[in-house]
Amino acid sequence: MRPTHRSVMALLPSRKMTRPMSIFPPPESERATKRLKLEHLNSDSFKNGVFLAPMVRSGALPTRLMSLKHGAPLVWSPEVVDKAILHAERVVDPVTGVISYNGKTRAIFTTHPVEKPYLIYQIGSADPELAVQAAKTVIQDVSGIDLNCGCPKPFSTHAGMGAALLTNPDLLCDILTALRRELPPEVTVSAKIRLLPSQDDTKKLVERIIRTGVSALTVHCRTRNMRPREAALIERLREIVEFVEGLGVDIPVVANGDCQGWEDAKRVKRITGASSVMIATAAEANPSCFSITPLQDVETTLIPSYLRLCKYLDNYWALTKFCISQFKGVRTELTKNEAHDLKSRIIKAKGYDEVTDLVGSWTGEADLAEIVNSIYSRRPRPLLAEPPPDPETPLGQFTTLAPVEDGSSGEDPPLATPLDRLNPEPPTSYAPLGPSTGARMPQPAIITGSDMLTPTPTPKHAYPFSP
Repeated sequence: MRPTHRSVMALLPSRKMTRPMSIFPPPESERATKRLKLEHLNSDSFKNGVFLAPMVRSGALPTRLMSLKHGAPLVWSPEVVDKAILHAERVVDPVTGVISYNGKTRAIFTTHPVEKPYLIYQIGSADPELAVQAAKTVIQDVSGIDLNCGCPKPFSTHAGMGAALLTNPDLLCDILTALRRELPPEVTVSAKIRLLPSQDDTKKLVERIIRTGVSALTVHCRTRNMRPREAALIERLREIVEFVEGLGVDIPVVANGDCQGWEDAKRVKRITGASSVMIATAAEANPSCFSITPLQDVETTLIPSYLRLCKYLDNYWALTKFCISQFKGVRTELTKNEAHDLKSRIIKAKGYDEVTDLVGSWTGEADLAEIVNSIYSRRPRPLLAEPPPDPETPLGQFTTLAPVEDGSSGEDPPLATPLDRLNPEPPTSYAPLGPSTGARMPQPAIITGSDMLTPTPTPKHAYPFSP
């Protein structure tokens, strides 16, 4: 039988108190024992998991729901600039339950009650007061607030947000301190940063962030001026993780960069010692990468369901097309040309009605019900159950502890950066803090043949960290 909207919403936790009202208040001691316990995120929620990273456009609501369905314990929203959400109107769809924060022409942020216990909302801000106002605008629909301190793209850094905060640690920490002070204790506050060129400067910044009272810290293991195609410097993270542990605080450090999925997250965790791992690019290509057995032939196993879900949730068609255009994975049934033709047809379509034959009937409500059931029926799944490697093992020589079936040595891939290199930057004139020469200026696409966005130039002054 096809589920109804009421049956889908009935699967969600009730917001009402189940305890009957009493005319006569009980004694204080009895009242304390019967008070309902609030369930919310805390620092432990950020441990031993594989999370969906915040991604502009690609981190849309349908992708987050698919990631949760396939095992992601926590998901991050795309970055939303503080001022944008302040002027948005909150609207709840009475049919689907989708909550939209609408701007003048489009929805700025959308969510669904099923993801609230696992949703971290990422803010782009360069002002403590605005950050607090933005967070308070959405806290009824999310479980945590994350400050973006790592995006290197000009749309974020031009206003002092994103990676620009790495050069202004006083402001960065003021924003985190204000968020922690002003938000309810059940709402977690976290930050996502990038590595600094100097390991010592990175540790100084990490210590200052930890002291603000954050529940977790994510480190994207690339520096501000590194491109996505350059290998992440995940080997640098172990020293930072051990540094945090040496501070005597139990704050999870989440590794981000070049993780390909659930199984690969084990390798990243072994090398870095991080509490958890965050995935961006691989999840953009296949949201089922959080599963022990990711979907193959996504053109037939993922895209039809994704289309049905998007239409049911009234996801903006252009956004749906963009997300699907990024999907790719292992093919066992379709040929490369068949997969290309299918995606091309979707991308050329002007609306959902033009792809009806690809999805069968539009039963997106059933797809949502399946996601809800999957989320609430899943069991805890430790990322790395085997004991960690000997801390005295030289960096880069970690081996898998379980037998390797393919007959290989079991060694992890060699690390990208030599151990004796203090500043692991690409050996070019583009390194941060270098002189502002013509060689550092962005080259036109007609010369480079690439239209990739050029990271924002790093300021020439030194990083103003205090001990």
